[in-house]
This record gives sequence, structure tokens and C-alpha cells, in this order.
Amino acid sequence: MIMRDTDRALVQAATAVAKLRCRSDNHTVAAAVRSTDGRVFSGVNVYHFTGGPCAEVVALGAAATQGAGELEAIVAVGDRGRGVLPPCGRCRQVLLDYFPSIKVIVGPPDGLRAVPIADLLPETYVWSDQQVEVPVAARAGVWPTPVVPGSRQAPED
Repeated sequence: MIMRDTDRALVQAATAVAKLRCRSDNHTVAAAVRSTDGRVFSGVNVYHFTGGPCAEVVALGAAATQGAGELEAIVAVGDRGRGVLPPCGRCRQVLLDYFPSIKVIVGPPDGLRAVPIADLLPETYVWSDQQVEVPVAARAGVWPTPVVPGSRQAPED
């Protein structure tokens, strides 16, 4: 897909955050995400030996805390001038699950492009497609009383 001016601005926003905030081994990647109303939210990864969230997930959390609705584009940028980085597999799955129409900016400096998240995760597992239909009462936290042959219902307390 062709890069729009707003996509280039998103890369610039993530790059600025990487330069400003990614100054240690704890924060090595910055991300910026744009909502459909044009607001931009950013985040940095939080490295920890147990895993820690990627910059894209932190940016999604920042957008959520600011009341962003639908998100339309996201980009991650590495520290020390590493440029645009593609999202890891976990981030790809999170992006697809939460924002299936989001575009992800990827590619080399001279060939950046905004691609649909589904293009980065073909033949994906779709969580909602794999769920067993649960009765409405169960979803509300109220389970029906099982019927046991030959039994009577207990009196109400």
C-alpha cells in the first residue's frame, strides 16, 4: 500500500519517541498508533527477563486509557537509528484480535508501506471463531440448576 502523509507523520512520531525515551536497555523500541479521529498515542517497550510488553502493546494501552476508539495505523521504531521494525508474532496476533482492519507500517527506509495486519499473519488463529457457544445464562454468570432424575428442588431459604 502507498504511504500517506499521515503514515509518514506516524513514523516521525515514533522516531521522536525512540530518540527521546529509548536510552537504556529497558526501553529499546518505540511505537506510535493513530486513531480514526487522527489522534496519535505512543509507547515504549518495557524489557524484562520475564518478557515484558512490546512497544506496540504499550501504545495500544495508552490509546485505551485516553478513550481512543478504533485505531487505523501503527508503527514501531528501534532505538539508535534502527528504523521501522516489524511487529513480533504476539503483537501481530493482538493487533488482529483487537483491530482487524488496522494497517501496520513495515519495510526498509526506502520502501515503507502500510499493510493490513491480516497480510502479516496469514492463516491465523481467530480466537472468536474458536469459541464454543455458551448459553446466555452462563455468560451472565448464572448457571441453570441441573436436573437429577428422581430428585426434588430444595426449598428456598
